[in-house]
Amino acid sequence: MRRQAIERLLPVGYQRAAASSGVLTALLDVMEVMHEPDEALLEAVDNLFAPYRAPDHLLPFLARWVALDHVLPAGGSHRESRLPVPIGRLRTLVAEGASLAQWRGTPGGLRRFLELATEIPDLVIEEPPDRPFHIVVRVPQTAIDHTDLIRRLVELEKPAATTCEVVVDQSEGRERNDDEPDTAGINPMDSGEPDATNRA
Repeated sequence: MRRQAIERLLPVGYQRAAASSGVLTALLDVMEVMHEPDEALLEAVDNLFAPYRAPDHLLPFLARWVALDHVLPAGGSHRESRLPVPIGRLRTLVAEGASLAQWRGTPGGLRRFLELATEIPDLVIEEPPDRPFHIVVRVPQTAIDHTDLIRRLVELEKPAATTCEVVVDQSEGRERNDDEPDTAGINPMDSGEPDATNRA
């Protein structure tokens, strides 16, 4: 708020006193300077809620809005060095949070989550027919260094009643599943009911 605008809010007697230099004039100048940071923030307040424009320290807050709080480190520390994924990938996860929530609990949804979190495009999610409620995540040889991170993310994102294993795919030229989540033939990870089987 500019000094003149603040001055117009004062009683008439104070406005007359502010017309000449003095203590009141100096106070109005200080008030104008003190308002500047807040006004700049309010002019761009939508940036606080935009995943790719929000300050880094607000990303954990936005992640909770889209049910990604389980990706954040425990203990309340949200320093980038303690995040399981780099801050840039967390921004992408937040931006895709609504879509990820829609497909949570399905092989396609898990694959999409892992691809966004790791930027590894060739992950394969399998459900062995002889092992109900079990999934196998196959990691390509080129991403062998990321298996620990993938294992941690799978444990966080998979349905609570489902067991899992992460293995490095030894085969070459393996065809991967469709990129888009597909509800056809999803069993047993997707029961067709609301997300009741997901992470407790």
